[in-house]
Amino acid sequence: MKILIVGAGGRLGAALTREYRDKFDVAGLNHAQLDLANFDQTREKLRAANFDIFINAAAFTNVDLCETEPEQAFRINAEAPRILAEICGEKNSRLIHFSTDYVFDGEKREPYTERDEANPISVYGESKLAGEKNVLAAQDRHLVVRVSWVFGPDRPSFIDGMIKRAQENEEIDAVADKISTPTYTHDIAGMLPQFFDCSVAGGTLHFANAGECSWREYAQWALDCCQEAGLPLKAKTVGVRKLTDMTNWIARRPVYSVLSSAKYTKLTGRRPRAWREAVADYIRRSYSKK
Repeated sequence: MKILIVGAGGRLGAALTREYRDKFDVAGLNHAQLDLANFDQTREKLRAANFDIFINAAAFTNVDLCETEPEQAFRINAEAPRILAEICGEKNSRLIHFSTDYVFDGEKREPYTERDEANPISVYGESKLAGEKNVLAAQDRHLVVRVSWVFGPDRPSFIDGMIKRAQENEEIDAVADKISTPTYTHDIAGMLPQFFDCSVAGGTLHFANAGECSWREYAQWALDCCQEAGLPLKAKTVGVRKLTDMTNWIARRPVYSVLSSAKYTKLTGRRPRAWREAVADYIRRSYSKK
């Protein structure tokens, strides 16, 4: 099986490329090798490539910058996926396209299912939703996978930043009134091959580690795991900040955007592991020897 991964320089794309390298015939393209904003280059390169599965892990993900550069956001997050879906259709290949919990408005107070109506409140969310629709309109074989708060070893994420701050400062804080679920790239890589078979229905699928937390709870657990691993920290506890304190943010963020993985569990018979377990595993792998 030949797999082509776009966004191979990013946190998720790099993890998928690394973890599939020994199991499949994998090629990865980073931004320097393929700029999705360049439609002519995208068509030329991908039409010349040979693949059975195409994974799009590339996106314009800077939520605030999307507000000031909406044309670029829609070009990369909405129009490029339409072109990818069309090329995959020509090749009779399956497109697996990653999306986000930010397609929801955050008004719900229980986990969002695939049947819940998306209602984004930022340009980033609007552009990602438009990309989802373009992918699914092209072929019913294509799969949109929504994930949230993605972390992993290939590029620093929120918890890596918090650990670094805790190593350098006596006091740190994090937002305590925004709720979602961390998702480990290692776990995404583990679940995805079940959907490489085109006989498995396409559509939309949510995947996140189990449970929910605030950014503050997430950061505190990471510090607890670091202390258990013997990593020296100056700050041991994470103080409380509120969303209203984040005056430098431009875009609105959903206050609650937990994704339900119930459909994934029903399809596969497997439940994602708890986010605390996944974070502890990541810190053991990435920080224990440092």
